[in-house]
Amino acid sequence: MARERPTLEAVARRAGVSRATVSRVVNGSTTVAEPIREAVRRAVQELGYVPNLAARSLVTQRTDSIALILPEAATRVFSDDHFFPGIIRGVSQELEAADKQLVLMLAGSTASHDRVESYAMGRHVDGVLFASLHGADPLPSALARMGIPVVCGGRPLGRASVPVPYVDVDHIGGVARAVRHLLDSGRRRIATIAGPQDMVAGIERLAGYRTELQDSRRRSIVAVGDFTRESGALAMRQLLDDDPTLDAVFVASDLMAHGALRTLREAGRRVPDDVAVIGFDDIESARYTDPPLTTVRQPILQIGREMTRQLLRLAAGEEVEPAVVLPTELVLRDSA
Repeated sequence: MARERPTLEAVARRAGVSRATVSRVVNGSTTVAEPIREAVRRAVQELGYVPNLAARSLVTQRTDSIALILPEAATRVFSDDHFFPGIIRGVSQELEAADKQLVLMLAGSTASHDRVESYAMGRHVDGVLFASLHGADPLPSALARMGIPVVCGGRPLGRASVPVPYVDVDHIGGVARAVRHLLDSGRRRIATIAGPQDMVAGIERLAGYRTELQDSRRRSIVAVGDFTRESGALAMRQLLDDDPTLDAVFVASDLMAHGALRTLREAGRRVPDDVAVIGFDDIESARYTDPPLTTVRQPILQIGREMTRQLLRLAAGEEVEPAVVLPTELVLRDSA
């Protein structure tokens, strides 16, 4: 026969205090004297008492849970794209240290986006993190307007009715260093495979490329992908058809660069002898491409951790920076 679950009353009897005192200790109150708190903690441990989280939430008005919302399909999030696992790992590390629970929510379709919106607005979590936003998504601002702490990974697009703090990286500066490296190494016809233009990462990486080329009085040669390996391969074929004499390409993500390398190999172009290639992200597999990929490193793990730190400060009623922009770094390998 299963043993009955210990109750708050049983803990009170064991500790020799009232039920209300046990409730205050279990819910983190600091108004109870330390000897009494210690007696309650000892009784909790001896009896194996586990608080009823639903009841505790009613008392504290906290769920001790934080949602990470990714407006992407599951096939994308759980593919070999190391951006999303890095973000999730960074968020998890900070939440674990703060004794908070992560609720991962995918919103890659209209129906799933609506479900996520209802869940978050129902205050089932103490705060919400967004990453990989597409377009001028109104949800972050709508939640912030309701008083729910919100932090975005990447600068939100569009004009929000309520500004939402964000954590991003120096896309433009990182790309400018990459293109400058290509120019300094003697490359003259430098193309780019840009990311999706409904995302700030895609927009700003293309802007960094164009600005650096304009300063050097050189023509832009552009194809657009969607940050996947397959789109990089297709975009590279388009670029070779548009300008067979190109001698370098900056690719706005490492996965797209993987696809571009495959297309160049199939076309008989040697890398870097005929065409130099630089990616962006510095995912782990960038070291193992043939040849190893020169890329712009963004601190993916740190992005997740900093987003979470900002959100926890907001949830505690503290002021936070409206924008945190982390540096990027050009990592030189054999492809350029």
